[in-house]
Amino acid sequence: MAAHPKRLILFAAVVAATIATPATAEAQAGADRQAPDTRVVDDGAPARRIISLVPALTEMLFAIGAGAQVIAVSSYDEFPPAVDTLPRVGALLDPDVERILALRPDLVITYGSQSALEAQLSRAGVSTFTYRHSGVAGVLQAMRDLGAATGLAASAELEARRIQAQLDAVQSRVRSRPRPRTLLVFSRQPQSLQQMYVSGGTGFLDDVLRIAGGDNVFGDVPRESVQPSHETLLVRAPETIVEIHATGMLAAPDLEGERIVWSRLASIPAIRDGRLHFLEGSYLVVPGPRMGLAAEALARALHPEAFE
Repeated sequence: MAAHPKRLILFAAVVAATIATPATAEAQAGADRQAPDTRVVDDGAPARRIISLVPALTEMLFAIGAGAQVIAVSSYDEFPPAVDTLPRVGALLDPDVERILALRPDLVITYGSQSALEAQLSRAGVSTFTYRHSGVAGVLQAMRDLGAATGLAASAELEARRIQAQLDAVQSRVRSRPRPRTLLVFSRQPQSLQQMYVSGGTGFLDDVLRIAGGDNVFGDVPRESVQPSHETLLVRAPETIVEIHATGMLAAPDLEGERIVWSRLASIPAIRDGRLHFLEGSYLVVPGPRMGLAAEALARALHPEAFE
């Protein structure tokens, strides 16, 4: 099943957005890990009626114990299951401002690109929490910032530390293992190697891959996503390929059929040597509380012997 166009656009904005090119990939990666982009505009009082337009931050709110304070979510929220009972108020491209205001929120969580919406909310006297995707450190800091905004700072700190402990445990398991040069694929045209999007050298997917014991074959490219040509893939010659099949991005794989698709690039070491892995689950592409699970899933694909 092909990816839904609107979901692809939303995901591209949150997880695979093209970023400004810095002087070096290393400099940008450092900035992503150390300087998360969140901004809170409020009156100092803990938020009690929250609308979240960012699925990853919705997960964070529930994880830190603020689920009861969430009164509506975006059109694309899927986790935790409790969101199924909440009103939907649009998303990145189509926020329903009239419905948002009718619900009388005291805090609306927005994407960094939704400046027009933020201006409308400000004129209506509604506070905003603005988030722009970054690396793992930025995700954890955003969780702490949410804790401060909701009066749950201690709970948020505990959750951030729990996630960091999960990531540290995965990294410890694979630390002494050889690091395969890895291509991490999160979208492409079904039954084809066209319109492929893979992780570049910045952002949380690159961070999680690094923690899981892989070296990103596009780690030198200072973008969160790369759309490589077949020729580029042949030149980069990944030793391992991990393909993520997340809801709305890539349909659940027909493993034999998809291996045949990849066999068109049989000279790539990963294909030639049988190191093509398929992972399923939207949690793999959400920069939030389930990052530790994503890191372990990647590590098990890259280093199964470390988990025996």
